Amino acid sequence: MIVPGLADRLEGVEESAATAMAETARRLRAEGVEVISLAVGEPDFPTPPHVLAAATLAAEGGDTRYPPVAGTAALKAAVQRKFRRDNGLDYAPDEILITNGAKQAIFDAFMATCNPGDEVIIPTPAWISYRDMAKFAGAKPVFVPCPQNHGFRLQAAALAVAITPRTKWLLLNFPGNPTGAACSWADMQALTDVMMRHPHVWIMTDDIYEHLLYDDASFCTVAQVEPRLRERTLTVNGVSKAYAMTGWRVGFCGGPRRLIRAMENVQGQSTNGISTIGQAAAVAALDGPQDLLRERAATYRTRRDVVVSLLNGVPGLSCHKPEGAFYVFVNVAGCLEKTSGGGRRIVTDTDFATALLEEKHVATVQGAAYGASPYVRLSCATDEASLRKACDRIRAFCLDLTAAG
Repeated sequence: MIVPGLADRLEGVEESAATAMAETARRLRAEGVEVISLAVGEPDFPTPPHVLAAATLAAEGGDTRYPPVAGTAALKAAVQRKFRRDNGLDYAPDEILITNGAKQAIFDAFMATCNPGDEVIIPTPAWISYRDMAKFAGAKPVFVPCPQNHGFRLQAAALAVAITPRTKWLLLNFPGNPTGAACSWADMQALTDVMMRHPHVWIMTDDIYEHLLYDDASFCTVAQVEPRLRERTLTVNGVSKAYAMTGWRVGFCGGPRRLIRAMENVQGQSTNGISTIGQAAAVAALDGPQDLLRERAATYRTRRDVVVSLLNGVPGLSCHKPEGAFYVFVNVAGCLEKTSGGGRRIVTDTDFATALLEEKHVATVQGAAYGASPYVRLSCATDEASLRKACDRIRAFCLDLTAAG
């Protein structure tokens, strides 16, 4: 139940589990405990120097006035070039919206289109905020499980069954959070074939991890695979993950004019335009050298390999090898119905994550928060030495488990 006097729309909208775990980790650190936090999906690399230089130049040059709600002409042009270069998509300036991070693009879209009773299809496991943003807009989240035996990828048959006359959106995130599962061209084509049969449904593709792919995985997005869906597809992206610019809060999206105009209206009545300094920095990121994307992806791949190798050798744990992003989604089924070394009963993945943090001081996030149990999510966006130490602590935690009496 919500607190009296607050809006009904907050009913069921919960605090992010990742944020809660990060806050607990900070509290323990303040008490002098050495905590290794693998709970937050934030690159540990610095923002590139040429991006910082562009921001400084903008500030010193007086680019500090109110910006256009939909974004500066310079950044819209850079986004146009990015979409053409990376995705083969051609969006006009009035088909592009610049937002406070990719998250606001998703929020704007839901608020601009959803009515009470509308449904938003969310393949799970999924980022925590998708569900709550849909609820906030008055829509009903409809979860479609994507189990590990299917590589955590959405199956066309499961999608077809989930669509109803009330479906307003399908939301895709590949490669995604929390599993790192990627979607091949053939996989995406199967999904777009289904969507061609349902013209009343909008499609949103959150491509924020586009440049974090490993091994033989390649990226594709909905409107690229099936151009006939372009007029009801919102392609969402941003500079946070790829360019290590989480704090700059710059996202962007491309879509049909009528949708972008409605989203701009929502944004104009909430946050208005985006920081001019941040937009100048994002231009430099998108138009500047792109080699760093491959270099950093290679580092994340090495870290992924270290974590998967170390944890797959731990009794009770098993790891699917992610194709992208910077997370490892660890199955902890073999650790349930046991007692930790500190005397805690481990019945759920939440129990596992809580006890691991309190006893071995490693912060993770329970799979239940993402709609999939029994798993925990580890972020590999930290240095290799810390990851190895964290894996050693996780191993010790698991070896300390005993059968529950």
